[in-house]
This record gives sequence, structure tokens and C-alpha cells, in this order.
Amino acid sequence: MMADHQKILRLLKTARGQLDGIVRMVEEDRYCIDISTQVMATEAILKRVNREILAAHLEHCVKHAASEADRQEKIDEFVDTLGKLLK
Repeated sequence: MMADHQKILRLLKTARGQLDGIVRMVEEDRYCIDISTQVMATEAILKRVNREILAAHLEHCVKHAASEADRQEKIDEFVDTLGKLLK
């Protein structure tokens, strides 16, 4: 993976911390809207991580593919992944 590892790890650790907080909120029977707000914040971080990873895939893996066939395979994988994201 050619994405900025430190940035990705920092974001993932932040999301993990938020998930732990959400679990505590549910265990404490906190207000539903507060829980939902934290879930949305965590989802936003995970979307950002995915965007960083996919951008790195295009910038490095696709751009520097060894052959046209390899490049097309990587593009096809990206399109498939994009389709899953847009469901």
C-alpha cells in the first residue's frame, strides 16, 4: 500500500477510539441522537481512510503498472470497488 501509513494509522486509531466510545455510550444507555452523531463521525473517518487508500491505488498501483494488461486489471479492480462503495 502506497498511502501515507502514518496518516492512515492515525485515522484508524481515532476511529477505533470513537468506536470504543460508542460502545460505552450504548452500555450507559446514552441518548440515541448522541450515539448516532458519534456513529456518523466514525463513518466519516473511515470514508476518509478509504478515500486515501483508493487515491494512493490510482496514483501508484494503476499509474505504475508494469504492463497495459496489469494496468487494466487494476482499473477493473478499482471500478469494482467503486461499485461496492456506491451501493
